[in-house]
Amino acid sequence: MAKKFLYFVAICIVIFLIGRIGWEMFQDELAEIALVPSADFTPTVALENNAYQDPGLWYSRPGIGVTDPARWQPALAEGAETAPAPDVPDFAVFFVHPTSYLSRDNWNAPMGDDEAERIARIYVRGMASPFNAASEIWAPRYRQATMGAFLTDEPEAEQAISAAYDDVVEAYRYFLDTVDADTPIVIAGHSQGSLHVLRLLRDEVRGSRVADRLVAAYAIGWPISVEHDVPELGFAACATPAQTGCLISWSSFAEPADPSSVIETYAASAGYDGAPRGESQILCTNPLTGTFGGSAPAAANLGTLVPDDRMSNGELIPASVPARCDERGLLLIGDPPELGSYVLPGNNYHVYDIPLFWANTKADVARRVLAKSAAN
Repeated sequence: MAKKFLYFVAICIVIFLIGRIGWEMFQDELAEIALVPSADFTPTVALENNAYQDPGLWYSRPGIGVTDPARWQPALAEGAETAPAPDVPDFAVFFVHPTSYLSRDNWNAPMGDDEAERIARIYVRGMASPFNAASEIWAPRYRQATMGAFLTDEPEAEQAISAAYDDVVEAYRYFLDTVDADTPIVIAGHSQGSLHVLRLLRDEVRGSRVADRLVAAYAIGWPISVEHDVPELGFAACATPAQTGCLISWSSFAEPADPSSVIETYAASAGYDGAPRGESQILCTNPLTGTFGGSAPAAANLGTLVPDDRMSNGELIPASVPARCDERGLLLIGDPPELGSYVLPGNNYHVYDIPLFWANTKADVARRVLAKSAAN
């Protein structure tokens, strides 16, 4: 019996190793099979004019009250202390959530998909809440491109991303019409949300009267070329902690980091100037210092948001995660912190980009809003 059991264990180990090797060798192909829709792209029907007047098309907006996910405030870990937050003038935030639709049934998420809605609310709770010192936070529902659209070069993928942007721009225009014309604004997003934020900067903000009101744009979790993208956006990368009207971005990896799949995709893509991004430096704002590049120890981290198992709650733990921008422009965070089971291959902490530096992001926004107010 013991001998048979040992044979069984050996077979299980072999199966595991084969599966692991297969995943390492073919993870891109397997992900594409699992997530990329096989159906033709079906154009989304344009939203009606002023559709975003409907409160139901917003995860966050003024008037929702205590159930507004962006207004959530995590508790400090027991025994931890942080400095009190400064009082800041009124400002408004437009936040675009990352991809929460994983199905391959459609290229764009239908409005009202229960699982996509559930995940999106979790994202807004964890990623928009650092901006909750704002007098107004607006986070729209939109017919986002499915996850598989970012795993293929098929033309349907670009069509799906453009269709998602059409909703985002309509929401943004309604946001501008509603917010007082003198109120400073912050535009923020993560991952797919950041991609839409960048297009908003190029197409809607650059050269407009709104540009003078921009405190900063937080396009987190999307690689931006310092050489080929930033000059075309019309807004410089934030170089100092109190600079305003500038762009902030980072992409987090624990060490040892293997960003090969991200770097390969980035290098092969075209920048906003039309040239290949190639080996150009990726924009890396150090979230612990608010500066372009550089490094800072864990002691400078005011609070990492550590979620519970269900990602529905969490607590802030200060001084637990460092940050260092490497020569490629990736943000390295030292040994892998225990944040949950959603770390991507290669020690990619993409899902946790903002929670890793939750309290510093909140402080960064306040500092730039105060600087904007002082300049005016």
